[in-house]
Amino acid sequence: MTDSKTSTRRRGLLKGAAVAAGAMSAPMVSMAQTTNLRFQSTWPAKDIFHEYAQDFAKKVNDMAGNRLKIEVLPAGSVVPAFQLLDAVAKGTLDGGHGVIAYWYGKNSALALWGSGPAFGMDANMILSWHKYGGGKALLEEVYKSLNLDVVSYLYGPMPTQPLGWFKKPVAKADDMKGLKFRTVGLAVDVFTDMGAAVNPLPGGEIVPALDRGLIDAAEFNNASSDKVLGFPDVAKNCMLQSFHQSGEQFEVLFNGPKVKALPAELRAVIEYATEASSADMSWKAIDRNSKDYEDLKKSGIKFYKTPDAILRAQLASWDKTIAKKSAENPMFKKVLDSQRAFAERAGQWQNDYSVDFKMAYNHYFSRQAKKT
Repeated sequence: MTDSKTSTRRRGLLKGAAVAAGAMSAPMVSMAQTTNLRFQSTWPAKDIFHEYAQDFAKKVNDMAGNRLKIEVLPAGSVVPAFQLLDAVAKGTLDGGHGVIAYWYGKNSALALWGSGPAFGMDANMILSWHKYGGGKALLEEVYKSLNLDVVSYLYGPMPTQPLGWFKKPVAKADDMKGLKFRTVGLAVDVFTDMGAAVNPLPGGEIVPALDRGLIDAAEFNNASSDKVLGFPDVAKNCMLQSFHQSGEQFEVLFNGPKVKALPAELRAVIEYATEASSADMSWKAIDRNSKDYEDLKKSGIKFYKTPDAILRAQLASWDKTIAKKSAENPMFKKVLDSQRAFAERAGQWQNDYSVDFKMAYNHYFSRQAKKT
């Protein structure tokens, strides 16, 4: 009888072990609920910028699986473009995609993430300053001072923006005087000092205003955006190169309480998706902007290099602008001083180390090289 009990107990143990082993080998299925986040961009649905916003969301969604889903709506779906920051802070939207220069009216220091020559830094260098040179902490300080509970991620170094689209090309600084001109951020102050009558319209309103004659000229950003937004339909001259926004980048915004409530691993997904999107966006911009630039030239659009006299006038107006804003706003001076210190070191390195790529390009693609 003892042997029978022992045998029964042994069979029970073996059965239990088999069940446990089977459970361990079965795939683990997460029972966590999906967190859905409603985003809005500040861009029209057809703009490549809105595509960049969707690219970011897709990376997050793909990496997070069924635990986190971001849906991106185009500008105006919930609030107008310039009201996005407030909507995200209040929780009307869970997040958004735009540029910091759009919030310039809340604190002029915010425009330093994009407007102006940035002491000779390009957009990628400004992102380096933001992440490793103290810019991120300064931006958080500005938002906190405005009682805006948002979490901000900067990414996506934009190529140098054109001076803009004109009915007639401009040849000297005086040609800017009296022009009804669209721009945003601190560029408003720069072009105002240069004599232009500035109107800071959001992206979707620029071309209709040009078409109706409400403005004479306007800048937006790049060949791909300009083409799809319809600039070539209302103006035939584009002036390339400018210091007014030569180092801008995108901002992904989240409602503070919403993102802080996410598990640590999902917050990490968002952070790393932003960094991956930064690289992907810069590569896509090179491909798409260059194709659309070529198409615009073939369609008859005339492109001109902005004369050096106008570029120097921009720098002179910028100096006046930052002196005035620094005197008015201690936070502006604090951000500006941080940028200057980083730019002096990083700019020296970049300028000393970088080769003149135009020399190599001309070697292979100049008219003379094509003949040989």
